[in-house]
Amino acid sequence: MSLYTDYLTEIETRKGEGLHPKPIDDGALVAELIEQIKDEGNAYREDSLKFFIYNTLPGTTPAAGVKAKFLKEIILGEAKVAEITPDFAFELLSHMKGGPSMEVLLDLALGADADIAAKAGEVLKTQVFLYDADMARLADAYKAGNTVAKDVLESYAKAEFFTKLPDIEEEVKLVTYIAAEGDISTDLLSPGNQAHSRSDRELHGKCMISETAQKEIEALKLQHPDKRVMLIAEKGTMGVGSSRMSGVNNVALWTGKPTSPYVPFVNYAPVVAGTNGISPIFLTTVGVTGGIGLDLKNWVKKTDADGKPVLNNEGNPVLEQKYSVATGTVLKIDTKAKKLLSEDGEELVDVSSAFTAPKVEFMKAGSSYAVVFGKKLQTFAAETLGVEAAPVFAPSKEVSIEGQGLTAVEKIFNANAVGVEKGKTLHAGSDVRVKVNIVGSQDTTGLMTAQELESMAATVISPVVDGAYQSGCHTASVWDKKAQANIPKLMSFMNNFGVVTARDPKGEYHAMTDVIHKVLNDITVSDWDIIVGGDSHTRMSKGVAFGADSGTVALALATGEATMPIPESVKVTFKGQMKDYMDFRDVVHATQAQMLQQFGDNVFQGRIIEVHIGTLLADQAFTFTDWTAEMKAKASICISNDDVLIGSLELAKSRIQVMINKGMDNEAKTLQGLIDKADKRIAEIQSGAKPALKPDANAKYFAEVVVDLDLIDEPMIADPDVNNADVSRRYTHDTIRPVSYYGAEKKVDLGFVGSCMVHKGDMKIVAQMLKNLEKEKGKVEFNAPLVVAAPTYNIIDELKAEGDWDILQKYSGFEFDDLFPKAEARKEYENIMYLERPGCNLCMGNQEKAAKGDTVLATSTRLFQGRVVEDSAEKKGESLLASTPVVVLSAILGRTPTLDEYKKAVEGIDLTKFAPPLEKPADAKSVHF
Repeated sequence: MSLYTDYLTEIETRKGEGLHPKPIDDGALVAELIEQIKDEGNAYREDSLKFFIYNTLPGTTPAAGVKAKFLKEIILGEAKVAEITPDFAFELLSHMKGGPSMEVLLDLALGADADIAAKAGEVLKTQVFLYDADMARLADAYKAGNTVAKDVLESYAKAEFFTKLPDIEEEVKLVTYIAAEGDISTDLLSPGNQAHSRSDRELHGKCMISETAQKEIEALKLQHPDKRVMLIAEKGTMGVGSSRMSGVNNVALWTGKPTSPYVPFVNYAPVVAGTNGISPIFLTTVGVTGGIGLDLKNWVKKTDADGKPVLNNEGNPVLEQKYSVATGTVLKIDTKAKKLLSEDGEELVDVSSAFTAPKVEFMKAGSSYAVVFGKKLQTFAAETLGVEAAPVFAPSKEVSIEGQGLTAVEKIFNANAVGVEKGKTLHAGSDVRVKVNIVGSQDTTGLMTAQELESMAATVISPVVDGAYQSGCHTASVWDKKAQANIPKLMSFMNNFGVVTARDPKGEYHAMTDVIHKVLNDITVSDWDIIVGGDSHTRMSKGVAFGADSGTVALALATGEATMPIPESVKVTFKGQMKDYMDFRDVVHATQAQMLQQFGDNVFQGRIIEVHIGTLLADQAFTFTDWTAEMKAKASICISNDDVLIGSLELAKSRIQVMINKGMDNEAKTLQGLIDKADKRIAEIQSGAKPALKPDANAKYFAEVVVDLDLIDEPMIADPDVNNADVSRRYTHDTIRPVSYYGAEKKVDLGFVGSCMVHKGDMKIVAQMLKNLEKEKGKVEFNAPLVVAAPTYNIIDELKAEGDWDILQKYSGFEFDDLFPKAEARKEYENIMYLERPGCNLCMGNQEKAAKGDTVLATSTRLFQGRVVEDSAEKKGESLLASTPVVVLSAILGRTPTLDEYKKAVEGIDLTKFAPPLEKPADAKSVHF
């Protein structure tokens, strides 16, 4: 059996699934194709040609290397293929996006044959994915007097790779498709339980929304061949919950345009919209593909004669339709006037926010990182030639307001800005390139990040990045065949790229399935850092962190930079005093509830939440910052007291040292470098030279929210409200209810303590509650299953050392075993406690699930339909979110507790407490409480 016949067998299998041949990334298989192409009598020659031309992946894949080498042989006349002329070979090279193809083009352009060199030079002028080694070759050739190199550099300095592209259409014709009513989670576009297939784009595309929806979209395309299908979240926000590049890829696959005739299933330019616009993280992802994201504002709040919102019986605003976007509605965008118009030309809404100068450049170039690389290339060429770069790209938007102080995020962006005039101060609204300090890649998007790195021809991590980590947490629960096939390959790629990996490709250290956000929170060792991670919950309690799609993560790894606007901030402060029986998780829920009460609308959406949390260490503060993803914030920043920040940094150092002791540091000594950086930051704080980050007193905020702790008098639950008559109100995180609302009658089918929302203190709370109940009743019986998953191994180690793990083991009916990990996902649960492996577990929804139709009470963040629990034929699944003590008690009771039952159960237990920080004395350089 050859690789080719194996490939034919795979093709037949895929045919049965309604799929085309899988794109080829194996260099050895391409080598077989070439041998069959050379043999004119070979029975497989015709198909081999098709696979070679149309089905071989570009970039730095092994397949691309073999393909580029053979195309070079054809151009030089060393090989002859009737169907691939030298000119066609050049065209194929032009679609391979760098890496081996760039090496070949440079070889030819700088070679001795003048005719070939000139042709290669013309192709090079269209390319943007050049790296330092490629640019160095061009610069050296230019200095040596090579005329082709000079010609190419002059073209780059003028950015002809961009200017010669066609401008975007003046009129974009659309036909609408309502994907769903209410907020659309990226789970609808790319379900978490299908994460294993994300790197197989055609296969993964079959999971978008539903088969019925896909057929309806195809029918619209047939009915309207001159229009683009616009996917809409009616009465909601599009793309909430996570970054999910795979979601945008799926939308592009069904509604976008092919990127290249020679690269299958990679589409670009999708159009998405929402009544309340697009989730900020998802909008960034849309830009990666050169797409359009519209804020429709087609439903508005009905007001009374006094201008106040009219409320329905449940206290929610009544909405009135401003204009219809029902499925099949024909619309058009005037991209010059930046207006959405009806088919007849009536103006419906201003969409100028979707057509800012940078976004239009992304649309013209076909992706955001083609522009990023293009700008870098132009700067290099101009500097090499000693000329000014042509003013081609829109200048970075720089907003500077004299006399206005800086918020925390403005300070961080100013400190990390790249290419900004020295001494210039930037405020919110500026659009700026920034250095990225920490990058995180998680395992269900990591294969896509690896693909993106290959497609942009990146081979090694940027030296600008202080630290990067590839997790194994999203596939930690079940080591099934899909995980066994995907994860080792991912870890090997990332390890070779220079990233610290959860698994060692050589098997020399124990696999660490710790939740990625917890690891990133530990390896972030400065409050001035910028962090980018492949998950919406990339929300650190030090620095400012942005959840991002797999492409943006790849770009940050390859270049050490990101380009984004400086967002506005909302300041959150606290007053009053927490009651003894309350947990900090209730403060987090109350923040959202009180904000909505104070403002009516969600002022957090798309903005930075600057939370003046002061007195909580990074572990506990992370509970707040983590939840801000559900508040629809762009990111969050914790303002800490000096001594608290030092304590958090010391904790981070100790955990990084554990990673080093396990053997996880790489040749570049990345982890040791982070400890050194933490030591430097601690010294700055202790000396008073650079105290903990704080905003200026005269900083300007979009809004200021004051959370009254005195008003929080019972545990709070975030309810998906699955039976709300208003579909748009279901599965949002805005319905926050006190536990008494349920009257101790809400049946709980399963409890889950785990995910990134819990810390060591939560695990200790579980143990303390079991000890209390054992003391009171002699033994503990569960009336519903309780799943407990610590977020990290170091937490388990610390619990073992402190004696808490013994109690958890005593009452567990199942305990994970790393030597024999589960090979199948659990579908049924007994009324026992399950001690699961560190990782995401139920929160991710791609492996473990609750039984269909269950009511789950969880500490996690996910209450989206179908995520933690799917619907059954008889009942809708519910994922309600609460604090650890509420979840544990509810699993024991099999229902939600009364307030008195709750108070009694937590009596004497060390819950996660919080007290508002004291005001800093004005004359102090550094304050220690």
